[in-house]
Amino acid sequence: MAITLNNGFKMPIIGLGVWRMEGKAIKDIILNSIKIGYRHFDCAADYKNEAEVGEALKEAFDSGLVKREDLFITTKLWNSDHGHVLEACKDSLKKLQLTYLDLYLVHFPVAVRHTGVGNTSSPLDDDGVLDIDTTISLETTWHAMEDLVSSGLVRSIGISNYDIYLTRDCLAYSKIKPAVNQIETHPYFQRESLVKFCQKHGICVTAHTPLGGGAANTEWFGTVSCLDDQVFKDLAEKYKKTTAQIALRWGIQRNTVVIPKSSKLERLKENFQVFDFELSKEDLKLIGNLDKAYRTNQPAVFWGINLYA
Repeated sequence: MAITLNNGFKMPIIGLGVWRMEGKAIKDIILNSIKIGYRHFDCAADYKNEAEVGEALKEAFDSGLVKREDLFITTKLWNSDHGHVLEACKDSLKKLQLTYLDLYLVHFPVAVRHTGVGNTSSPLDDDGVLDIDTTISLETTWHAMEDLVSSGLVRSIGISNYDIYLTRDCLAYSKIKPAVNQIETHPYFQRESLVKFCQKHGICVTAHTPLGGGAANTEWFGTVSCLDDQVFKDLAEKYKKTTAQIALRWGIQRNTVVIPKSSKLERLKENFQVFDFELSKEDLKLIGNLDKAYRTNQPAVFWGINLYA
């Protein structure tokens, strides 16, 4: 099952996010995911594991497990490389051992002090606050992204963590419209206005943190997951599915792409088994009533500044 982007390319509606996957385990996770049926992998320079993902992809291609054209590979431009878009893209391609990307995203709508291509740091100033570069506009960054499409390095370009205002601006100054806006959205943080705005203007919404963050965000940010909500437990029992499967199915029925993360084989299988049932309108409404405007991903913990304020 796939969503057709505004440029005609098809994006699988479920993918595997590789955030916080580390070391040699990545190869087995990627290869097992492909065997399960995953064809969409969501990467980022800042995840610091593109090289390991690249080794896994190379083995998958060389062994005949899958062809390059059968996969949809996303990665992202980090904040410190806004003034070096071409070099950063080429660096990611080299690490991933690919000749083109299916999708390249501006990871966050902020440029920070450059620390060297491929060195995806978040430099702080003397006050412990993110060292934001005020000389590079998002429009300048976007036009450099457009050049990547023209050069054939990237098939689709998009944005990530953009609100309605920034998305509207990008639509206004773009020659190539963003194909995707990847945002945090889940039953506790539904962001219906932003989702509908993007979809109205032909921008596919990808839901990162579609399960509300789980253990990873609890560990880093102290947040709670919607999967522990009694409504989800009741729905899981009703549909004979896991709470995660209910949340992912809800995301799919919103016409959003979902990219859950897991390192466990059984969980990988479960997360992919969401196409054999459908939530009723009544149950979609029930989940809709759970919205708490509750953001679980909080980079301000590391940056010393709340960019969402």
